[in-house]
Amino acid sequence: MLETAARFEPARLEQPTAAIADVIAELAAAAALLARALHPRTAAALADLVRVMNTYYSNLIEGHDTRPKDIERALAGELDADEGRRNLQIEARAHVRAQAGIDRLAAANALPEPASADFLRALHRDFYADAPPAMLTIRSGDRSLTMTPGAWRNRAEEDNLVGRHVPPSSARVADLMAVFEARFRFAGLGRAARLLAMAGAHHRFAYIHPFPDGNGRVGRLMSHAMAAAAGIGAHGLWSVSRGLARGLTSRGDYKRMMDHADTPRQGDRDGRGNLSEAALADFTLWFLRVCLDQVAFMTSLFDLDALAGRMRRHVERDPRLKPEAFRLLEEALLRGEVERGDAARITGLPERSARRILAETVAVGLLGSDTPKGRVSLRFPADALEDLFPRLYPQA
Repeated sequence: MLETAARFEPARLEQPTAAIADVIAELAAAAALLARALHPRTAAALADLVRVMNTYYSNLIEGHDTRPKDIERALAGELDADEGRRNLQIEARAHVRAQAGIDRLAAANALPEPASADFLRALHRDFYADAPPAMLTIRSGDRSLTMTPGAWRNRAEEDNLVGRHVPPSSARVADLMAVFEARFRFAGLGRAARLLAMAGAHHRFAYIHPFPDGNGRVGRLMSHAMAAAAGIGAHGLWSVSRGLARGLTSRGDYKRMMDHADTPRQGDRDGRGNLSEAALADFTLWFLRVCLDQVAFMTSLFDLDALAGRMRRHVERDPRLKPEAFRLLEEALLRGEVERGDAARITGLPERSARRILAETVAVGLLGSDTPKGRVSLRFPADALEDLFPRLYPQA
C-alpha cells in the first residue's frame, strides 16, 4: 500500500449525520450546564479528583490496575518498594501531571493547537520525563530498543503490529503527522466541526501510531485537550477515559470501535479515501455518545443537593468526625472556601470546640488550604470516594 496522506483519509467527517448533529447539540448543552454547576474553587478541587480518575481509567485501558490510593500516594511522593508497582505509580503520576498542565493552559486560554506536532511531542516528552530506563525499554521477541521521549518513530526496528492493524512505516511518520496536524487543526472551525475533528483525530492518531510506545495515553490526553479547546471541557470536570474504558454497552466497546474504524473503503459510495467513511461516522457517533454519557454522569455526581447528602452520610459513618463537621463541608461546597475564624458561626459551637472540629476535618483530608492559616476548601481523599462519589470507580 502506498503510504501517502490518503492512507488515513477521510480524516474527519465534513458534515455530521442527523444523529451526530443531535448528539453534538446535547453534548454542548450538557457541558455548559456542568461548567456552571459549582463554585469555581469547589470545581478546582473536583478537577483534581477527575485527573486521578482519568489516570486510573487510562491505565486500566492499558491493562494496568493502579488503584486511586496508589495514585494518591504517588502524588505525595510515597512510592512502593516493589519495582513493578513503583513504575506504575510513576506512570500514573506522570499522567496526572500532564493533564494538569493541559488544564492550566486551558484555564489561561493559552492551549495550543491540540493536534499540532509540537504539542503532541511535548505531551509524550512530559509524560516520560521521570521514567526510569525500564519504562523506556521496549522489547519485542529477542530484540529491545530504548525509546526517546518526544520523538516520532524513525527507525525500521520501531515498526510494529497493533492488533490486526499494521501502522505506517517509521520512514513516513513525520510526513503523515504533518498532514495530521493540518487536517485536525481547530483554527477556523466552529464548535460542531471541532467535535467532529476531535472524534476523528482520536482514531487517526492511533492509526498512525507515531511513537514507539505511549500512543494510547497521549491520544487520550490529546482528546482531553481537544474537549477543552472545543468548549466542552467544563473546567476539567469530566474526562473521556472513563467512558472509553467502560464503553456504552460493554468494556469491549472501545477496542471493537477502534478496530471498526480501521475498515477499508467499502465501494464507490463509501467516501473517497482509503478508509471507510461509513465506519468513521459510526465511530464518531459512538465516541461523542461516550462523551455525552460521561458529562451526564459527572453532572449527576456533582449535583449540590445530592453531594451534600452523601457528605452528611460520610460524616455520620466516620468515627473520627463529629456531626458538626458536615456544616463546615456544606459551607465550603456552597461558597467555595471558608474562613477559619468563621468555624464557630458555621457550626454553632463555642470557639474552642469549633476550632477542634475544623482541625479534625482538615486532618482526615476533607478540608485543606494552601497555607497553614489560610481559608479552607474542599478536598476529596481516596478513602472517602466510595461514599462521596459512588460508581466513580469499579466495585472492588
